[in-house]
Amino acid sequence: MKKLLIATNNKGKVKELHELLKELDVELVTPADINLNLDVEEDGATYIENASKKAIAFAQASGLISLADDSGLEVDALDGAPGLYSARYHPKPGADDADRRAYMIENLKDKSRPWTAHFHATIAIAVPGEDVKIADGDCYGEIIPEERGTGGFGYDPIFFMPELGKTMSELEMEEKNRLSHRARAVMNAMPILREIFFN
Repeated sequence: MKKLLIATNNKGKVKELHELLKELDVELVTPADINLNLDVEEDGATYIENASKKAIAFAQASGLISLADDSGLEVDALDGAPGLYSARYHPKPGADDADRRAYMIENLKDKSRPWTAHFHATIAIAVPGEDVKIADGDCYGEIIPEERGTGGFGYDPIFFMPELGKTMSELEMEEKNRLSHRARAVMNAMPILREIFFN
């Protein structure tokens, strides 16, 4: 069976991408499955640069078609921050997701609400020896000051979707996999993946 490497070491992303890609009739493998220990520094100036860099590095190291994503939360009242730096949005080294959420709320508390925001995801698909293919997705909502829900990861507990009356953390996996930025990026990537694997 054809294989697609999910080029990330983030367990939350692996779980989500597994779910999103399961209808593609290929074997999904993770770096851990093939004993690939690779950490790619995300030092690009754009989501496309970061996602492409990861996808290419994993494809070269494994010889497999690789799919990587780079995503971020852009908050209007913070002039689009943290954006590319969402995973590192805290002055303290070793800060975790909860620290980053608290730090964001702290930075927003003097600004008037609603704190509108959107999640952005860029997916890069690298085929060894070929050009990288790109797909994007966005999900709009607002940041709220209190955490709600137990699902998801990252900023999900404070990212509220007014039309649903729920935070991203309160969504069932099935619902999240229809509406999230990553879900939309994967949806846009599906025709590219089918072309690569089945044509």
